[in-house]
Amino acid sequence: MRVFITGASGWIGSAVVPELIGAGHQVVGLARSDASAAALTAAGAEVRRGTIDDLDTLRSAAAESDGVIHLAFKHDIAFSGGFEDAADADRRAIDTFGEALAGSDRPFLIASGTLGLAPGQVATEQDGQASAPVGDHWTGGLAKRVANAHATAALAERGIRSSVVRLPPTVHGDGDHGFLAAVVAIAREKGVSGYIGDGANRWPAVHRSDAAHLFRLALESAPAGSTLHAVADEGVPIRSVAEVIGRHLALPVASVHRDDAAGHFTWLAAFLGMDSPTSSAHTRELLGWQPTQPGLIDDLDKGHYFATPSS
Repeated sequence: MRVFITGASGWIGSAVVPELIGAGHQVVGLARSDASAAALTAAGAEVRRGTIDDLDTLRSAAAESDGVIHLAFKHDIAFSGGFEDAADADRRAIDTFGEALAGSDRPFLIASGTLGLAPGQVATEQDGQASAPVGDHWTGGLAKRVANAHATAALAERGIRSSVVRLPPTVHGDGDHGFLAAVVAIAREKGVSGYIGDGANRWPAVHRSDAAHLFRLALESAPAGSTLHAVADEGVPIRSVAEVIGRHLALPVASVHRDDAAGHFTWLAAFLGMDSPTSSAHTRELLGWQPTQPGLIDDLDKGHYFATPSS
């Protein structure tokens, strides 16, 4: 299968590309920089230069492909006050892919998220669907991104084998520069490994290699309109994460009062305080997906999150 991937050189994409090539697929990756192009070439992928704002490029690349995986998202502007703008750009790309693939029965996958689907409860693949009420916590850019996932699933009605792969807030592994790396950096800066309140709130997690494997399974066989959960750890208490960080950095572990969380954790506070355990039982049964990589705590204990640049 010839597969076009946006975000192909990113954290998730750089694991999906070798996963697909190893299974015999041909990969065409979107690259917006020379560095991204070089990385894709080294991985054995064909390069298509452009960005997700280049809608003509997206349209033609999709038309020439047997399937599309859309992983790119403007995280740089999303977490610097422009989340709605990032979600709008994402929607334009999704709509463009929908136009190009309509009536083809070809697969189209996007990455979405699990955080906040059913606060305080174990979220399933049925939560957060278009037919379900949207909670008050979904506002602004987050609401738009949920709507983008709904729009993708609805493409099944237009003859596209669409799937939404929801990723947990922590997609971990050696080289991760996301949420977990930010938590480690804050602990190092503050001199304390903190958690909010009693730290009992839970985050789901998955190793990026397991996530990449699910993207391949979904590409190959997920039914049209599927919502899938790339979740290995259903819910790891944030206090447990803080304790591992404290042990590796030789720092005290302490609670941060909710009123002080924004000052301590800055932009991460709103996410770090959520209780969002998530199940992937339906996904595992539907596609036979079984995570095989280390869980979050075991991966943290390997030590790569705590290496300093000089080491």
